[in-house]
Amino acid sequence: MIPAFDPSPLIISLATTAAATVIAFFLGLFAARALYASKSALRPWIDGLLTLPLVLPPTVVGFFLLLLFGREGPIGRVLQHLSITVVFSWPATVIAATVIAFPLMYRTALGAFEQVNPTLLDAARTLGASEGRVFRSVLLPLAAPGVLAGTVLAFARAMGEFGATLMLAGNIPGRTQTLPLAIYSAAERNDMRAAALWVALIVALSLAIIRLLHVEARTGRRWHQPQPLSGAPELPPRQHTADDVHAEALLEVDIEKALSRFTLRVALRTGRGAVGLLGASGAGKSMTLRLIAGIATPTRGHIALHGRTLFSSAEGIHIPPARRRIGVVFQDYALFPHRTVAENVVFGLHALTPAERDRRLQQWLTRLELAHLAHRYPGEISGGERQRVAIARCMVLEPDALLLDEPFAALDPHLRRQLEGQLRRTLATYHGVVLFVTHDMEEAFRFCTDLLVLDRGRVIASGPRQQLFEQPCTVTSARLTGCKNIAPAQLIPAQPARIAVPTWQCDLSLSAAPPPALTHIGYRSHHFRLQPAQTGPNVFPCWLVEASEAPHEMTLYLRLHSAPAPGDSHHVQADIPKDQWHALSAQPQPWHIQVDPTRVLLLEDEPA
Repeated sequence: MIPAFDPSPLIISLATTAAATVIAFFLGLFAARALYASKSALRPWIDGLLTLPLVLPPTVVGFFLLLLFGREGPIGRVLQHLSITVVFSWPATVIAATVIAFPLMYRTALGAFEQVNPTLLDAARTLGASEGRVFRSVLLPLAAPGVLAGTVLAFARAMGEFGATLMLAGNIPGRTQTLPLAIYSAAERNDMRAAALWVALIVALSLAIIRLLHVEARTGRRWHQPQPLSGAPELPPRQHTADDVHAEALLEVDIEKALSRFTLRVALRTGRGAVGLLGASGAGKSMTLRLIAGIATPTRGHIALHGRTLFSSAEGIHIPPARRRIGVVFQDYALFPHRTVAENVVFGLHALTPAERDRRLQQWLTRLELAHLAHRYPGEISGGERQRVAIARCMVLEPDALLLDEPFAALDPHLRRQLEGQLRRTLATYHGVVLFVTHDMEEAFRFCTDLLVLDRGRVIASGPRQQLFEQPCTVTSARLTGCKNIAPAQLIPAQPARIAVPTWQCDLSLSAAPPPALTHIGYRSHHFRLQPAQTGPNVFPCWLVEASEAPHEMTLYLRLHSAPAPGDSHHVQADIPKDQWHALSAQPQPWHIQVDPTRVLLLEDEPA
């Protein structure tokens, strides 16, 4: 006689797995988010503790749970006072399955969070998003595929849990007997037919849920569908007055930040107009912007904008980036890939009414010629279009300051010139502070009115761009402003208006006496004059070592005083127009090169 089919193991398994998966999902997300944001030295130990059930044998986990929830355990005693018994009950199956499934959910979610570009999160913060909204609207949607995978793994692990369940909940038919326990019982009594039936059921269920989730990910709702813009205001709109148009925005910065290679020290005070932060890679330019925006925290110092203190180590003030009213255009633009162009632009307008949001959106889409791209995603538009979206996303907020971190670095020269002009037009009516980071001297000269030159975290020069190009005071500032010819120099005591340049094998006449601290001279390559004959001061014979051709000019590498022997290097680099080159190249060498005394740059070494 065939025994009646008892569906209780299937029902108990489904109920247990569903409950355990839901609990593990929320606990795993909470733990992953907390560990992701943590910078504590204990983080590796906490991570190891949360992952431990994944590597321990399930029976060991079950033993620990029995110690905790048993009648003599710390949790069990508390529950006894409340007349609640967990051991050998259905809740025990849920607890066991949850503890075993949790590490998979937590670890997979944490890995997914760590794959998200952190610059996207910084961008959301500078656009006024609270940490909660950053998590809901940026981090979680972008990590959704990994979170979904963690949910599937947690479900499968919960359904297959056996050892810990047996230890904590027992194998009670109709109460705690899940499918794995039913298989075990059937095999133990040699009922292989029943065991095979339960095995087929658990395999079918596992495959079905995995397949269902794959279909949902491919054909269902898009996981990156944006959330509605409604909700509690996070950043109240700025209240403008009639005098705002004429007000001079003012940024005051005096900060230090201890970094691994040096201590960054920056002091600046600026009003309207674009101020360029010029320096080599790694000089501290981008970090300066991050400190001003509030994305990073100075070690000490003070930052104020429009008279409002944003950071003060002395007063214990640190306004979060969401409330600083500072727009940041990141080097990689940091557009949210799961949101359309229009959704990117209005992301920071969370506090405004729908009508005002739409008005500003249409204004900036039209102004930056983006209206036809409104419903496209960042991955579907060009680099130049992405840059315009990033600028619109900042400008739509009407920020008090705009920080641009090498915004043209990823563009080709032709597109860069076009977008520079467009950005200048966009900022023509902007009445806030603009800080522009670049390592390109020509870009800084074209775009900025004032420059601040950084070298290894120190400000080595600052002032109007023309002044810094014509009169750099140090070797580094001369090099960063494009001077190609820099050589050690020595004072000549008996001749105060002359200096010796040993590496050029000559003395130079100057238009004025050099400073006592002089260590080097500089001369810009386009200031050299080449002529067939010797006339005027500081004229020396020269021979061509090598030439490099550009579309409109020639770069000549020249050796002074004697023809180069094989292997000899050049002394100076000169850039001349091509028409001059055609005439000069027809003349026999040596040619003659003139160093204009009024254009010699008198330089000092950087202080140690």
